[in-house]
Amino acid sequence: MGMDNDRRNDFRNKLKKEITGPLRYFVVYKPFNMLCQFTKDGEYPTLADLEIKLPKDVYPLGRLDTDSEGLLILSNDKKLNNLLLEPSMKHKRTYYAQVEGTPAPDKLKELCDGVVININGENYKTQPCTAKQIDEPALAERNPPIRYRKNVPVTWIELTLTEGKNRQVRKMTAKVGYPTLRLVRASIENLTLANMEPGEVIELDKKKLYSLLKIKG
Repeated sequence: MGMDNDRRNDFRNKLKKEITGPLRYFVVYKPFNMLCQFTKDGEYPTLADLEIKLPKDVYPLGRLDTDSEGLLILSNDKKLNNLLLEPSMKHKRTYYAQVEGTPAPDKLKELCDGVVININGENYKTQPCTAKQIDEPALAERNPPIRYRKNVPVTWIELTLTEGKNRQVRKMTAKVGYPTLRLVRASIENLTLANMEPGEVIELDKKKLYSLLKIKG
């Protein structure tokens, strides 16, 4: 524990030395099938296709896969980017996952305790998290919608992680036998989607955003 605290303090002190210019902060509800980048790659829309044109120097702080939706932060704040990506800071990220089937309590416990998934060709055991079955959340309809199958039940589960490996949630639910059909990042710490619609962009000031993310400015 002491080593973790020392690492966090050293990391914060290093960031304090960075010089930054005018900083902008945007919260985006990334829609399904949108690339998490500004440059075109194939036929998928990109962040450049959002209704509000963003400043050229902002970029995504973290990523969402093309087939995932939800909360995305864009900024030119290098300090915030480093803080959000630093594993020792353990920022809580909450996801809503619509899965195929109905997970039994012991399967949810497996998710909570950590499961072994493949990351870049190597086995990795996920960190402890929280996972629970929930009622269908109040989300905008996905476009296109999930294919309906009359004889296959679906369930929504809420997972809160403190790490973000490549396609981690999908790999975790598949590992316990319940493939993810729809995945939405609902919050990072106290910053939530609230009543945002897919494609919507909101600008926040630094003080407000840092407070919601539980980061000292």
